[in-house]
Amino acid sequence: MNLDYLWTGFSVALSWQNLLIGLVGCFLGTIIGALPAIGPINGIALLLPIAYTLGLPPESTMILLAAIYTGSEYGGRISSILLNVPGDAGAVMTALDGNPLARQGRAGEALMISGLSSFVGGIIGVVGLTLFAPFLASLAIGFGPAEYFVLMVFAFATLGSMVGSQPVKTLIGCVLGLMLATVGLDPTSGAYRFTFDSPELGDGIDFVVLVIGLFSISEAMLMLESHAAGTSIVGKVGRTFVRWKDVVFTTGATLRGSIIGFVVGVLPGTGASVASAVSYTLEKRVSDRDGTFGKGDMRGLASPEAANNSCAAGAFVPMLTLGVPGSGTTAVMLGALMLYNIQPGPQLFAERPEIVGGLIASLYIGNVLLLLLNIPFVGIFSRLLLLPNWILVPGILVLSVVGVYSTHASVEAVLLMLGVGCMGWLLRKLGFDMAPIILGFVLGKVMEVNLRNALAISGGELGILFQSHISLILWVLAALVAVGPWVLQRWSRRRAARG
Repeated sequence: MNLDYLWTGFSVALSWQNLLIGLVGCFLGTIIGALPAIGPINGIALLLPIAYTLGLPPESTMILLAAIYTGSEYGGRISSILLNVPGDAGAVMTALDGNPLARQGRAGEALMISGLSSFVGGIIGVVGLTLFAPFLASLAIGFGPAEYFVLMVFAFATLGSMVGSQPVKTLIGCVLGLMLATVGLDPTSGAYRFTFDSPELGDGIDFVVLVIGLFSISEAMLMLESHAAGTSIVGKVGRTFVRWKDVVFTTGATLRGSIIGFVVGVLPGTGASVASAVSYTLEKRVSDRDGTFGKGDMRGLASPEAANNSCAAGAFVPMLTLGVPGSGTTAVMLGALMLYNIQPGPQLFAERPEIVGGLIASLYIGNVLLLLLNIPFVGIFSRLLLLPNWILVPGILVLSVVGVYSTHASVEAVLLMLGVGCMGWLLRKLGFDMAPIILGFVLGKVMEVNLRNALAISGGELGILFQSHISLILWVLAALVAVGPWVLQRWSRRRAARG
């Protein structure tokens, strides 16, 4: 395998100017990721015009944007763990076990484990990008609408591992998420659905609005309620270092999450939210023997964090090799390349090795820089938990409102966020988990669009969902994931009864 482009890239990325640009990008990305509703897409969109106006060369611009992207994936875990307020879509699953750990006085340990898992996931993702980009790009070409639909069926099958002790509430939450995903313009007919004649709902419920409402606003209301009752939402900060046994304990989850995140990232149109959801649910299926996931299990924290960062690297595969963005963030970065009249594709590795190699080399360097930046600040981040609720709650509300308004420039979007937040608060009071709602919303949109497209191609014949080898493999995997544990459980019970 010819890796000459990578050695050229390291010579570009290790120049003092690009090292400084990468360091600034990592720092800004971490802050952007930690702030609710902003996320890597908005951060890159805001800084791209500045980089272009400053006259930076294309390789330096791509290094800056890549550093912001990876830094945002690192930063999203901070507010998720400490405040149960996801910084971006990919950090939703991090909150499921990260915030319970913070409530138990283990915020420092959670931040350290998540930082180490993010680093491992990022490095594994970049290694995969370096070694397997052409092969995986050709594999991604084989995914049409039918294959994407079956992939979503597989993802929903893994939801069975999240049912736990309240299967009815989990299923209700998932159906509620699917219902919310149908609001807005029908992707095929162009008809408006469930908009109640509101122009603001014509484009559907935005993911940022839904996530900030369900998590940030409802969390602020719970904090206010606990403050009024004279109780504290979190306890002590705890130690800010991690024990070696915790690292060993989470190694398997980190490696599995890294591999799953990279593979999902390669598939165009999926992104970190899908990668972290699939990784978490599969890890819960594999590892949750004692019902500790969702209550503060380090493996439930490590797996989605590794998947987030590995997915970020995987999303560059279709962008660089096919010119097809693998996520919303890489779509903005694709536009950045086009600003410089550079067309991504198979010839880019040979024609512009300084750009491709510089980008990939900067991802290696950026992950190291992010680890070195994040570890010393664990103690400082953890001290956020010591702030009283009368400071935390207004801060969360201000960040949420500013984040949504800056994204949509609409008062109606803010009001919708507040309405969703009240609904989330009520559901949480009734014992519902927010994760199935988010997963139903995210996966449901992708599922519907691809099902409609597949049926349009086949003229309404359902057989198209079973024609390709990829579809058949995914159907088999979905069946095994959904039914396999139940069969094994019954078999083990019968064996125990005989013995």
